[in-house]
Amino acid sequence: MEMIVRNPRDGIYAATPDYVHAMEVRQPERLVFVSGTMGLDPAGRAGADLNSQLHLIWSNLRRILAETQMTTKNIVRVTSYLRDVSFTEANQNARVAALGEHRAPTTAIVVETLQDDWLVEIEIIAAA
Repeated sequence: MEMIVRNPRDGIYAATPDYVHAMEVRQPERLVFVSGTMGLDPAGRAGADLNSQLHLIWSNLRRILAETQMTTKNIVRVTSYLRDVSFTEANQNARVAALGEHRAPTTAIVVETLQDDWLVEIEIIAAA
């Protein structure tokens, strides 16, 4: 499998350092579509605050990926659903920390459909 970052330089706005416009995936053998993942601990309890929920989400995503013999380096798409627009920076920082040098196309959407104690939900697509 080959992953190629696609950031056109002409005729479109520049991508920022924390994401890419597109990821071309050539000849993947496997694709994994991960449901919206919550900041819940193994007992199903939500983290007490935004940062603890983001930590739990990325821990849960790493565990799900491990089940498929993948890591965060296999992520080709990230979509975040935020309860409040003020969560944008913390979500971005958590994503950058979780992905390290790896970049993926990403979108953050503010929604009102999360349960009261859920502050953020993240879904991913991974390829290998």
